[in-house]
Amino acid sequence: MKLPEKVKIFEVGPRDGFQKVEKFIPTAVKIEIIDQLSGTGLTKIEATSFVHPRVIPQTRDAEEVLAGIQRRPGVIYSALVPNVKGAERALSAGADEINAVVSVSETYNRKNVNMSVAESLQNIAAVIALAREYGRKTVVSLANSFGCPFEGEIPEERVLEVARQVLDLGAGGLVVADTTGLAGPLQVRRLVGRIEEIWPGLDLTLHFHDTRGLGLANVYAALEEGADQFDCSIAGLGGSPAAPYASGNVCTEDVAFLLKRLEIESGLDLPVLLEISRKVEEVVGFTVPGRLVKAGLR
Repeated sequence: MKLPEKVKIFEVGPRDGFQKVEKFIPTAVKIEIIDQLSGTGLTKIEATSFVHPRVIPQTRDAEEVLAGIQRRPGVIYSALVPNVKGAERALSAGADEINAVVSVSETYNRKNVNMSVAESLQNIAAVIALAREYGRKTVVSLANSFGCPFEGEIPEERVLEVARQVLDLGAGGLVVADTTGLAGPLQVRRLVGRIEEIWPGLDLTLHFHDTRGLGLANVYAALEEGADQFDCSIAGLGGSPAAPYASGNVCTEDVAFLLKRLEIESGLDLPVLLEISRKVEEVVGFTVPGRLVKAGLR
C-alpha cells in the first residue's frame, strides 16, 4: 500500500450539503457555519453555487453569502457554476476558485444541465477563459465517473477521455465524482491508479457519496492508490437533485476520524467539527447521516 502521510479534506457542505435541504437556511446561519468551518483547519470550502434559483432555491443568496463570510487566510472559498453567466456572478462576488461540472454520462448531463457533453465542454472552455481573466483557477468535476443511474456502468476509457479533454481546455484541477454512490472499492482503485499513472502530479480530488454504504470503503481504496484530496460534507449531508435516490456525501468528521485511526495527518480539529455537525443537525431539523456525531469520539 502507498497510503499518503497527509490528506486534505475539502468541505462541500455549504453547497452540496445544503442544496437538497427543502427548508431555506437563513443567510446569516450559512455565513456563521462557514465561518466556524474556516476555523477547523480546512483549506478549501465550497461556499455556495451560482445555479439559477429556480433550479436550486437554497443558494439564491449566493452573493450575500460570499459577501458576508469572514475570509480566513489560507482558506480557499470556491463556488460551483453551471455556465458562463454563473461564473461571471461568482467571480464578481469574489469566489477564490470556480468549480465547473460535466457528466461523463450523456444522459445524465442532458437531464442535469440540458446540454450534451460536447456542449458542456464548450461551456467549460469559456468558464476557464473568464476565470483566467480574473486570475482565478477553474477545477472541473467529472460527474458519474463510477456509474450512472440512467446508463449504468461507465467505461474507464470514457472517464479518461473526458478528463483528457477537460485538462486540454486548461482546467487547473480534476474532481472525479461518484455522484450517485455507485462506486465500489476495486473500481476506485483501478480508476485512480490509471489517472495517477497517466497524469502524475495532477491536482486530483475524489468526491464520493455514501448512497449505498460504501463511501468510507471507497475513500480507503483511493487512499491505497495514494489519493490525498477528498471532497466531504459536514454531517454527511448532500446529494444531486438530478439523481434519483441521491443521498449525502461522505461525512467530513467521519472521514477525518478514519484518517486519525489510520495515523494520517488531516490537520482538522475533530471536536470542533463535531460541534458544527450538531449545529447543522439543529439547523436542518432532521437526523443527519453522519455517524461520529451520533457515537462521539469515545
